[in-house]
Amino acid sequence: MPPSRSGFAPPGTPLVAPGWDPPGAWAVFMPPLHSSRRPRLRQSALPRRSTWASIMSMQAAGNDPITDTSLHLSSFCEVLEMILRKGLIQPVLGFKKRDYWTCLEEFSQQYNCVRLPQLSVMVEKTNSCEKLLSAQGKGRYFLRLSLNRKSLGATLRHLVSTSRLQEWYDPHGSVLGNEDLREPFLSLMLVVSEMSFALDLENCSFLDESWLLPVCHTYETVPCSELGMELRYVEGRIFVTEVFPGSQTEVDEVVLTGDIIDEINGISLRYAVSGQAGTVLGNFKGTPLSFRLIRWKWHDGSVYRPLLPYLKVLREKVPSFQLQEGPRHLESCEDRCLQDGRLLYRVRYLGQGNVGSYGGKEVLDRGILMVLEQHLPPKEVMLDVKETEVIVKEKESYKVSNRKVFARSTATPDFFSQGPMNDIGGQINGNAATSNQL
Repeated sequence: MPPSRSGFAPPGTPLVAPGWDPPGAWAVFMPPLHSSRRPRLRQSALPRRSTWASIMSMQAAGNDPITDTSLHLSSFCEVLEMILRKGLIQPVLGFKKRDYWTCLEEFSQQYNCVRLPQLSVMVEKTNSCEKLLSAQGKGRYFLRLSLNRKSLGATLRHLVSTSRLQEWYDPHGSVLGNEDLREPFLSLMLVVSEMSFALDLENCSFLDESWLLPVCHTYETVPCSELGMELRYVEGRIFVTEVFPGSQTEVDEVVLTGDIIDEINGISLRYAVSGQAGTVLGNFKGTPLSFRLIRWKWHDGSVYRPLLPYLKVLREKVPSFQLQEGPRHLESCEDRCLQDGRLLYRVRYLGQGNVGSYGGKEVLDRGILMVLEQHLPPKEVMLDVKETEVIVKEKESYKVSNRKVFARSTATPDFFSQGPMNDIGGQINGNAATSNQL
């Protein structure tokens, strides 16, 4: 690992050429376990060296931006948070516990951060996040935001320059308050600021509880009379406890029993009260819906650990509740595929016909007969149904062959649930509207 811009490298750390792949995080700082020569580290040095090990492990992954799937991101954030909390001086009266987020917020408010205007912007963005209530969650969101914007090093450098630092941190029992430990740590943060992060800031609903973040998915569906989901509210979270057979939700094969509804059309449902999901859905009656889902299953296929207390309560309320591993009708998945996060349907294209510019849904019957009378050979294509347009794409190349834009959202929710392969009447030029209630 080459030295940082400040020229600093932690004591005992070998300088290596760029691109060197370290054999392991602790291998940089400690000899093999069988070695008779074991280093004696001061307790205050352990966080610094653990941080350096995590940084080197993330850099070893290559030049690609570091995402939430990085194996070393969680451990790095945990060590970083431990350092920022180490030696915090609590208020004498003790009415409100001080956390590192408290210091950052007070620093932003009192000094207006003229030399670092982006700090005030990041603090305001953090406070505006409706999914966070605790100082712990807000502090973690702020750190992730700082990593994305490559401003963590500059932020901490300005924080330690304030005259209130001695009021916040013990000069002997902290890293930020101790000059001998502070400068090496800030040098490490400059190294971090040169790294590229692409963290999903919307994935923050569990930051109040854990650094371990869940897997999230987006479910987009057309307006329909019933989605076909049964919901249960557990401590401010909305769980899907059943997906009804034959419903629109089951047909779409995205939502699984055990998933959490985190957002509907961008509206956060964190800390939701009973019935809130239905109220939000009522505000979007007749419009396309976009759900942000939190999966019960983590990246490795196991249950997402922070969910375990919720699932215990949920099973007590609903003894028959079972986590759903995957869609029930797996055989129909071959008729659908994902492209850029959107669900495409494999259908047969039969032709096109012009039915005029006006009319209701009755023109569909006339248009379908018009197409069928052409007796053209069917052609397999991929159908992409968006909010106000329908796109027909070539099956192999995904090249757009036909596109129809509607003046307002239309929907036929049962259109794609008639069988493994559906027929479409091509591009029928006319507006069609159906009335759907949520």
